Amino acid sequence: MRAAIFDLDGTLVDSTEDIVSCFVEVLDADGHAPPDAEAVRRLVGRPLSEMFAAFAPPERVPDLVAAYRTVYWERCIDRTRPYPGAIALLDRLRCAGWALAVATNKQDDIAWRVVAGLGLDRWILWVQGTGGMPMKPAPDVVEQALLRVEVPPTSASWMVGDTVDDVVAGRAAGVSTAAVTTGAGFPEALAASRPDALVDDLTDLGARLLGT
Repeated sequence: MRAAIFDLDGTLVDSTEDIVSCFVEVLDADGHAPPDAEAVRRLVGRPLSEMFAAFAPPERVPDLVAAYRTVYWERCIDRTRPYPGAIALLDRLRCAGWALAVATNKQDDIAWRVVAGLGLDRWILWVQGTGGMPMKPAPDVVEQALLRVEVPPTSASWMVGDTVDDVVAGRAAGVSTAAVTTGAGFPEALAASRPDALVDDLTDLGARLLGT
């Protein structure tokens, strides 16, 4: 058995606009000057507490995080869509007998909501969020995803993500690593992290994983 474990935001789905709009709205409602959207985009993928700490006093961060989760729950797939080539790749991998899962720094419930809301649960067998475990670059979410799809960690399986944290987590979990340049990671930093594959999109990744 082989598994492909995917990060979610910036890898399988383009969720930036929903994340940024909810983030800015929550800050505005709390009385803070709306930040530049590009400044927020550069922080996407970091823990919410870190993101809000860049724009608000420390004592407001817990309430802002809670408010964001409420708003984002309702609007998490308003403009979020799978990246070009994502569905075709998932379908090809499943047809070839691969076990597919998601390992994300999102909370479990919202990660499942995004995957199911976009219909990706047709191919994805398990969605692993942080849910009480360390965030990537710790390998825990990758290891748990492999456990849930009952595939042992070997170089025949892959962790696919868009950040250096994804590469580090996958390597620590004992699988091969692929980095895509579609999300938050800078290509130079991704290359320096030495993934087993560095690709510009999921179509290129399919050729690497399936050899076609």
